[in-house]
This record gives sequence, structure tokens and C-alpha cells, in this order.
Amino acid sequence: MSTKISYTIALLLGLGMIFLGARFFLSPEVATAGYGIHFNVNGDYSFQYIKGIRDIFSGLLICVFVLMNERRALGVTLLAGTMIPVTDMLIVLSKSYNGVIQAMPHIIAIVICAVFGIILLTTKSKKQL
Repeated sequence: MSTKISYTIALLLGLGMIFLGARFFLSPEVATAGYGIHFNVNGDYSFQYIKGIRDIFSGLLICVFVLMNERRALGVTLLAGTMIPVTDMLIVLSKSYNGVIQAMPHIIAIVICAVFGIILLTTKSKKQL
């Protein structure tokens, strides 16, 4: 049961990351503000596109592992991928104009990645039972 819930949460996480990445392409100012930083680009959205394609790739990777039923690969990806929202949170909190509220989406992502990564890695597959 916990594996099914973990797969569902991971799939939603992957789809959410694809959405967030696409938003960096379609509406870079909104995406940057949603990330939690102020970034004066003067019409150059290179940073946003770089961030966007990485989010899309990460989301696709997670979705592919879910759809291929690759429990251990998904668990490792989520657990190792925790470094991304941790770094994002530290970047957001390093800005004098931000607080915990702006870091909250990153904190939630840390918890989701860590908890479900651990669950997927520690749950025995049905073949082993």
C-alpha cells in the first residue's frame, strides 16, 4: 500500500515539476517570482530557460520511473534529488527580502522527496516477500 501511495505522490511531483519547468518558458517573470527571488533580466530569460529545462527533465525522469515501475531507481532519484530543493531553499532564504513563507514550497519539496525516497528504498518488493 505504501508503495502505491509513494508512486502516486511521485507521479504528481513529476507532473508538477514539468508544469513548473514549462512555466519558466511560458511566463518567466511569474515563475521567477514563484521560485522566491527577484531577478532583473532586462528581457534576457536565459537563466529561466536553463532552470525550466532542468525542471522538465527532472519531472520527466520521475514520471518515467513511476510508469516503468522502477521502485528503487525512483527512490534513489527522489532521495538524491533532495539536494535540489535544499539548495533552492538556501538561495531563497539568503535574500534579505525573503522569509520562511517564500521558502515553504522548497521545504515541502524537501520533505516529499526525502520521505517518499526513503519509503521506496526501504519497502520490500513483492518478489522478495
